[in-house]
Amino acid sequence: MNLLLVGLNHTTAPVSVRERLAFSENGMAVALQRLLSGGRVSEAVIVSTCNRVEVVVVPCVPTAEAVEAVTAFLCDFHDLPSGQVRPHLYVHQSSAAVRHVMRVTASLDSMIVGEAQILGQVKRAYAIATAANTLGRHLRRLFERAFAVAKRVRTETGIGAHAISLGSVSVELARKVFDHLTNKALLLIGAGEMAELAAKCFFEAGVDTLFVANRTLAHAQHLADSFHGGGRALGLDELPLRLHEADIVVASTGAMTYHINTTMVRAALDRRRYRPLLLFDLSVPRTIAPDIAVIDGAFVFDLDDLQRVIAANQRERRREAERAEAIVEAEMVAFLTDADRLDIGPTVAALKECLTEICEAEFERHRKRLGALTPEQEAAIREFLLMGIVNKTLHPLILGLREAAKQDSELVDLRRAFALDAAPHTPEQVAARSEQAGARTYR
Repeated sequence: MNLLLVGLNHTTAPVSVRERLAFSENGMAVALQRLLSGGRVSEAVIVSTCNRVEVVVVPCVPTAEAVEAVTAFLCDFHDLPSGQVRPHLYVHQSSAAVRHVMRVTASLDSMIVGEAQILGQVKRAYAIATAANTLGRHLRRLFERAFAVAKRVRTETGIGAHAISLGSVSVELARKVFDHLTNKALLLIGAGEMAELAAKCFFEAGVDTLFVANRTLAHAQHLADSFHGGGRALGLDELPLRLHEADIVVASTGAMTYHINTTMVRAALDRRRYRPLLLFDLSVPRTIAPDIAVIDGAFVFDLDDLQRVIAANQRERRREAERAEAIVEAEMVAFLTDADRLDIGPTVAALKECLTEICEAEFERHRKRLGALTPEQEAAIREFLLMGIVNKTLHPLILGLREAAKQDSELVDLRRAFALDAAPHTPEQVAARSEQAGARTYR
């Protein structure tokens, strides 16, 4: 399959280069149309995320010329000198390009292996290319297969099952303490970005009650109001009185003293009738006293605890990634095998050879009835009459093959109908196929 991928990612280019080559969604269609207008590629998709910019094309010209065309397009479109872009580019051709697209879509080439966001980003790039009418059957089949491979990787491996962000790891640990998080109350101490990310993770997991305690009450209220159903803002001085209402506490402040101490936790557990209290301290310095961990019913995790869980989950993901790589490799081989079978070029050549053999066989079989022929007459019969019959017969078949190529299974059926994958070589086999062709013709 003649495919080409030119691009760069977080491993080959710094963010200062990636940000200058990034395509906005609004400008993507224009960029795709400009790329095709040069006449050197017939199909194109651009995948542009914060970690990669990749252009996947079907070349109409020799590979080296197509690589130059895509590279020039990237530089010209973003008005960048070639010298700032070329050192960071990689090029994948044919099977390597297929493998790369499948690995990217399955999140095996991501900065965080197994993250789910990339699949949606590639699907969005595919949708934009479809709307811009820059897709043909080659890239359409490649990307649809890549989406199926990504789904298979998610289903058959645990590559996305192990949390590796602070928020998601906290949710994972909370589920081990409470089984489920429905109807649980979350108390945030601090109203910064880390608190907001943690709250999003817990709300997605089922938490539906929110308290936000902060030194500045207005900031606490702003964060509390940003979640569905709203929350309640608290002053830090209210913590001793309200701690028992929370099931989960997430602290992320820049304070130099403890906001939660053992006295407060013992009192809260007593009022909770010793239902568990889970506390996450994401602050440095810590704002939850570490000796709380010895109190029955209180579970405390600080940043080091969470990092150890993340490291263990990353090791699990790497093991699952090895299984995912095997799936991608098998799917890549299967895709290329199907592509070879569906390429009409070899089929047209095989059909022409088949028809030529039949005409030659029939000419030899009836040669005596034609009487004496001069060498010039015999050459004219072979060169013009027989080849004319072959070409006239082949023409509607080629048109049919082009249509059949759009319906993959029909092309396979045509090859089977004409026995093109078992071409005869002996005169007897040619004669037999000639007889079969006659039977097919007059039946």
